[in-house]
Amino acid sequence: MKLSSTKRLERLHERYMNGDLSRRTFLGLTAAAAASAGLSMPWMGRALAAVAEVRFDGWGGTVQDAIDKYAFQPYTKKTGIKVVQGTFGDENEIITKVKTSNPGDFQVVHSSGVNYYIKYVNAGMTSEINEANIPNMANVLQPMIEPFRKLTPKLSAVPYDYGTTGIAYNTTVISPEEAKEKGAALLADKKYAGKIGGYADMTTRVWYAALATGQDPNKLEDMDAIWAKVRETRDLAKKFWGSGAELMDLLSKGEIVVTDAWSGRVASLQEQGHPIGYLDPNGSYAWMEDMLILKGSPMPECEELVNFMLDPATSIAVAEGQSYPPSLDPNKVKLTEKIEKLPAYDPTGTMKALTFADPVYWADNEDAWNKQWDRISKGA
Repeated sequence: MKLSSTKRLERLHERYMNGDLSRRTFLGLTAAAAASAGLSMPWMGRALAAVAEVRFDGWGGTVQDAIDKYAFQPYTKKTGIKVVQGTFGDENEIITKVKTSNPGDFQVVHSSGVNYYIKYVNAGMTSEINEANIPNMANVLQPMIEPFRKLTPKLSAVPYDYGTTGIAYNTTVISPEEAKEKGAALLADKKYAGKIGGYADMTTRVWYAALATGQDPNKLEDMDAIWAKVRETRDLAKKFWGSGAELMDLLSKGEIVVTDAWSGRVASLQEQGHPIGYLDPNGSYAWMEDMLILKGSPMPECEELVNFMLDPATSIAVAEGQSYPPSLDPNKVKLTEKIEKLPAYDPTGTMKALTFADPVYWADNEDAWNKQWDRISKGA
């Protein structure tokens, strides 16, 4: 017996609800079939309005290569939705672009955790995620989610990975024993003048000046000492780098022998066989990254993408590829030996061994400190 158009659409809907069809395939088939038959079904509006691509902006380099290979390409193959990608070296770049663009022009950002999340919140750029559409959030570490939820009970972002900014050093020049003994003081060691590097941003410079002067980075008491140490490091440095790719290039070519550095980029260099050691001195700067969905984005598609990225198989593959631990709770998801050996990995899932910036404290001081850092970076 020949099925009526209505019955055929109902069966497509049933297959979709049973998980036999992807959302993209279902919406495409129902839209085409119903339109040709002149019918209107409850899901028609969503089907006809469904987008064909999602915009993503991230850090580029080995990190984005891993996300593209292990998450975006399989996602596009499964759903038919293309992920259009952009990159940035400093997240303030993308914030400026979002501010001057139309809502929806930028959609998903690989963002730098709560310190930046508060900037998007204060600028009115955030969305409200329907967490029911991201069931894989159940496997995400609660200590990573809680700081975001304190800022916005209705989340706009989902934690995805974490790492530290520790001390990277060339082991042919600096021994592990020397690195451990001197710690943050290595960044202002006259012995290595002209061979020192550092990340060209205020937060990292102030944080490591705090460690070098024996202060709590989340409760600074002597800013004169902080700025004096920042100037000292500036005068000894060969270059302050602006991206992970530049960091890796400077270290791999031996142009610098010591620098504060992102743990995952150092792990990638070590995997490539470069003689680079890594040390997290007491209080080193820990951070988490998230997938932030901006206001005006196509929410169902963006939520679907983030959920796909959080699937344990996908998240583990990305983590191994980019050399940063995933946000997955090791008490709920079995992680691999490679991940367990990554710098900054917390086997307990409590995150208590890591020192994160207090987002409110740093946001309150950011404008003034950025102005001073800008003057010092220009030679003042």
